Amino acid sequence: MPQPELRARALLQPPVQVIAVTGGKGGTGKTSVAVNLATGLAQAGRSTLLLDGDLGLANVDVLLGLTPRCTLEHVMRGERRLEEVIVQTATGVRVVPGASGVTRLATLGTTEQAGLIQAFAALPGPLDVLIIDTAAGISETVLRFCQSAQQVLVVLRDEPASLTDTYALIKVLSRLHGVRQFRVLTNMTRGAGQGEGVFRRLQRVTDRYLDVALDFVGEVPEDGALQKAIQAQRAVVEIFPDSPAARAFRRLAQTATRWPYPAGPSGRLEFFFERLLQRPAPLLKVLK
Repeated sequence: MPQPELRARALLQPPVQVIAVTGGKGGTGKTSVAVNLATGLAQAGRSTLLLDGDLGLANVDVLLGLTPRCTLEHVMRGERRLEEVIVQTATGVRVVPGASGVTRLATLGTTEQAGLIQAFAALPGPLDVLIIDTAAGISETVLRFCQSAQQVLVVLRDEPASLTDTYALIKVLSRLHGVRQFRVLTNMTRGAGQGEGVFRRLQRVTDRYLDVALDFVGEVPEDGALQKAIQAQRAVVEIFPDSPAARAFRRLAQTATRWPYPAGPSGRLEFFFERLLQRPAPLLKVLK
């Protein structure tokens, strides 16, 4: 499809809410949050696309028991159309598989960038929400996803390393990439109020040193049902809907439906990917 026709089609599509699910370190349960948030939104009637943005160590398909034949890499190489690599869960979440172990996808050439933009602009069917499961840390790819999304959801645990790394992520995104608002979810909490307490500790530091706004969006308790769901390669909101973790994820999904949608061209999916791929990311440096 020619580029002008793609752009005209994109302008006719409604805005898409783009949520980047990220975390300062590994082990926070970020991918599980992304999977269950996507499933909760789909169950609530939202057309949801889940993009595995951990381009080097993709594992969304593993958590959902999917066996994709092709991945995002095949789209980049022009071997498959995007709709041919998308796999769908029983709950209706469409998943764009990443390419585990193919680290070159983290640095795309000009031709590959154009191919990705065109692929998403031509995606058939309506779409309400795009959820991106980013890698952990502050790699260039993570920063690009976060600075280009409308909503950045940071997953935090009550651990010193998680607090320190989350603060570092927020600092880099705010000072070098202009991100000023963050949604914060605390995960694997062990008692009522623990999650908000962790959030307040983080907020006290950011209020003192950074020009950012943090919004506490809830907590997910430590729950044996979640581990069973992971072993079964299903979303906990699907197979253990009455568990404490599933209830927490459904509350998060309901909260996310109230986050403001972008207005105008900036809310079109094609423009998100143009921002993602064409905006140069500043070189990382030590911030004092």
